[in-house]
Amino acid sequence: SAQDKEVPETLFKAPYFAVQGFLQGLFTADGTVRTNSKPNSEWIALTSKSKKLLTQVQILLLNFGIKSVIMDRSLKPQEREERFDGTDGVLYELGIFGASRERFRQRIGFLQSNKDQTLDNIVFDRFYTEKFYDEVELVEYVGKETVYDLTEPVTHSMICNGIVVHQCGEQPLLPFESCNLGSINLAKFVKKSGDKSQIDYESLKETVHAAVRFLDDVIDVNKYPLKEIEEMTLSNRKIGLGVMGFADMLIQLGIPYNSEEAVKIAEEVMGFIDKESKKASEELAKERGVFPNWEKSIYKDKGMRLRNATTTTIAPTGTISIIAGASSGIEPIFALAFERHVMDNERLVEVHPLFKKALVDLGLYTDELMQEVIEKGSVQEIAGLPEKLKKVFVTAHDISPEWHIKIQAAFQKYTDNAVSKTVNFPNSATREDVRDVYLMAYKLGCKGVTIYRDGSREEQVLNKGTKDKAKDQKLPPPCEDCQIANMIPGSEIKPRPRPSVTYGNTEKVKIGCGNLYITVNSDEQGICEVFTNLGRAGGCPSQSEATSRLISMALRSGIDVRAIVEQLKGIRCHSTLRQMANNKEIKVLSCPDAIGRAIERSIGLVNGNGSNHESNHAYIKRYGDADEMAISKDETSLNTNKEYVKDGACPECGHTLEHDGGCVVCRSCGYSKCG
Repeated sequence: SAQDKEVPETLFKAPYFAVQGFLQGLFTADGTVRTNSKPNSEWIALTSKSKKLLTQVQILLLNFGIKSVIMDRSLKPQEREERFDGTDGVLYELGIFGASRERFRQRIGFLQSNKDQTLDNIVFDRFYTEKFYDEVELVEYVGKETVYDLTEPVTHSMICNGIVVHQCGEQPLLPFESCNLGSINLAKFVKKSGDKSQIDYESLKETVHAAVRFLDDVIDVNKYPLKEIEEMTLSNRKIGLGVMGFADMLIQLGIPYNSEEAVKIAEEVMGFIDKESKKASEELAKERGVFPNWEKSIYKDKGMRLRNATTTTIAPTGTISIIAGASSGIEPIFALAFERHVMDNERLVEVHPLFKKALVDLGLYTDELMQEVIEKGSVQEIAGLPEKLKKVFVTAHDISPEWHIKIQAAFQKYTDNAVSKTVNFPNSATREDVRDVYLMAYKLGCKGVTIYRDGSREEQVLNKGTKDKAKDQKLPPPCEDCQIANMIPGSEIKPRPRPSVTYGNTEKVKIGCGNLYITVNSDEQGICEVFTNLGRAGGCPSQSEATSRLISMALRSGIDVRAIVEQLKGIRCHSTLRQMANNKEIKVLSCPDAIGRAIERSIGLVNGNGSNHESNHAYIKRYGDADEMAISKDETSLNTNKEYVKDGACPECGHTLEHDGGCVVCRSCGYSKCG
């Protein structure tokens, strides 16, 4: 019945465009634009007898940043008799107002031209401030109930105030608070005393006091995106001083990570940092005053006058530890030799410097040994190495989950906020293993815990060793009817490598979301790649990039370029179609249509399957001899108000590099020096 209608469950797991299409169809069929005599007071309405359906639609709309309200439009018995004989009068209306109405127009829209036109014709100058939260009026005690943390088992994410978020593990925050973290590299505080190594607590003390002052200064000089964030941050002045390089420190001290001695060191070091950070905060309070909410805090009863509501946090430090050349946070070494996967599936092999130094000092370093370590990522199964070296140089997978938790709990004892730590499980781990770790973390006082089972994703950032596991896997049998598969060893079609030098042209095409820059490049074998870049107006750059990457792979895999063009041309986008009526500059139907047409035009510049071997070869030779650079047809459109890198060519596509936002970027293909 109409009252039992609801959104199909699969829509809550569907990709962006599937949800967008569902909402377009639903609002086109049952929605409307309600007009009002007052300026800018029109709203979008969706009516239904099913309140559950509208509540679920509300959730889907939040994915697009669209806030809505549900109103009860049901008729009273007397009104039903007068107006609608034979109906129960139950009716609910979902309304979209103000700024959310404009977001609906831009991101969803109607499929019916008359409704879409009504929405486009609304004239407005500005909107009232839109709030995505409600204030609590009253809290009453009604007894005790069992409560649960929110868990989403499929995507491990949730919608909060219209934003899809992943929970932050190391920094629990109050509403509108901000994250202000810093980390000390513990590996820098180990000093030699005769033949022994020990922790330099005097230098560590100086660094802690300087770091606390620095983080407190950050609160004052920071530019806040919202007034509420600024007010809450300044009221509590929370900072989070943590550490990295803990595993490196233990190696220098000659202490195994999976030992009681390591747990003791963890408590001593973090206890010292916590104590000194509080002293530093007290000193700042004497100079600058306590944090404004101090009167409401636990520190008032303790008699501690602090400048900051919290002072310590253990963050994961994934990126900054790479920059600092230190082990991540309080994690053990992942592998003594490993592959790091970066952009475009490039693999970087790294060997731990302390391990290499130890082998050199013992006279055990050989290329053959290093190759074995690179393949295995651990020394535990390598014969001929001293047991003491094996005990000290343990990796994340050599350490049992229980020791991971013990180390985390030791740091948590002296950390105001929470501790970021990953428990590494082997691929063979069971649900019971995970359950035991969660319960142990809870009993030892950890505020959160993260587990990762090796190989649970097809692509993971860190891989132990570099041995090609794919060689041990059986390839599927080749298709008997597929001539291409039978011609290629392994029954796989793989794209040829991208050449280091290509040439091509860039076109600026007007679309519904603004300007789309399309670069089509060729090499000696023909058209080999396509890049796209959207202007500042927005749009869906990730979709365009994905389309370009797949086209480039297809071109380098030998797929006929005309077949690709045929598939792309004619694809329609409601945003572009809606703008075409008022903008005569738009000559395409969508981003894919624009890309297809650009490739088609490029085919006209060459012969056959997008190939002109003689001219291509001459260009590439000239490029190498004269050190030329490829330039865009529409160079002026890309050069506005930008500082270009002198003599800088993009290593990905050869176009001009520029400084933007403190980084070096390429507007043609999206390359960024900052990653």
